[in-house]
Amino acid sequence: MDHRLLEIVACPVCNGKLQFQSSTQELICKADGLAYPVRDGIPVLLENEARSLTAEESLS
Repeated sequence: MDHRLLEIVACPVCNGKLQFQSSTQELICKADGLAYPVRDGIPVLLENEARSLTAEESLS
């Protein structure tokens, strides 16, 4: 994931900052507890495509 892209993308729910997690290829929004998939290098920033973070993931 390009770091310049991370600086401009935002969570579509809260407009907060997203963190890229390379191990799962997801953009994480800690504020909303959502993980947005990155498919073929393209972020899928749709709320209905996001998965909820587990309790462990939310704490880390």
